[in-house]
Amino acid sequence: MRVSTRRLAVTVLSALAAATAFTAPADAHSHDNQISVQEVGHISEDGHVTLFGTYRCEPSSPRGVQIQVTLTQDAGGQGATRLGFGGEEAVCDGVEHDWSASASLELVNLHPGAAGAEAKLQAASLHSGFKLSVAYLAQTERDVYLEEKHS
Repeated sequence: MRVSTRRLAVTVLSALAAATAFTAPADAHSHDNQISVQEVGHISEDGHVTLFGTYRCEPSSPRGVQIQVTLTQDAGGQGATRLGFGGEEAVCDGVEHDWSASASLELVNLHPGAAGAEAKLQAASLHSGFKLSVAYLAQTERDVYLEEKHS
């Protein structure tokens, strides 16, 4: 079975999202690339968390730019719960776009209340020898509130 280079790069980028979630934050925008996170996220009855925001990236951005999110919430004396998710491919045309990203809460214990969110626009490049480099075009952090969303 043959796997395309683009699919491999996107798969590897998604897998590395959790590993890169602990890098030092940069400004929320650079070179007219920017990303934001809305103040309120949702926890659905079916056990998913969803965050929302906006982004803009320039047409000169690398191919395969993705939105990655890390959500952190205090686990009440047991440290913090972290959940990395996203993977939606960004449209880099210089225009502001809305984004949303959802993840299952099946393996983590997040609950309604205060949390921290970090959102990144990131691009992965696959080099010879299958060396992967990740570039952050924009990132931001903010406090969010997770509220229960009823259908």
